[in-house]
Amino acid sequence: YERPYKMSKRELIKKLCLSIGLLQPGDSRDVIVDVLLILLESKEGLESETIKREVVKYRKKNKLQLKGVAGSNVRRQLKRLKDMFLIERIGNDYRINENEDLARIFEEKIEKYYIPSIVSRVKEYFNAVK
Repeated sequence: YERPYKMSKRELIKKLCLSIGLLQPGDSRDVIVDVLLILLESKEGLESETIKREVVKYRKKNKLQLKGVAGSNVRRQLKRLKDMFLIERIGNDYRINENEDLARIFEEKIEKYYIPSIVSRVKEYFNAVK
């Protein structure tokens, strides 16, 4: 992707989600972008229903389609973000992991542990294809 200059915050988050596999090019259901955006803008934990409500409000305000805003899908997207170590659940609330900066989360959780395991598996496939 192009360098992250002169992009809206939503566009930046969308490229981030594409870069780490949370979104695929051409996906029409990109509600995960808005879920992450809402959590990044919140200074406190939010319940899934509050996140859903804020996502719907944001998408309406920005004239985006309301595809994928069902509560069950929002909860699924929250789980995917949690599985990637970007967010955590405390009680019924979700927040950015330890209210930390995303770049730091990437360095500490994804870059050190997640990426090496992916690279290792890809190497296994390359070696198996000989």
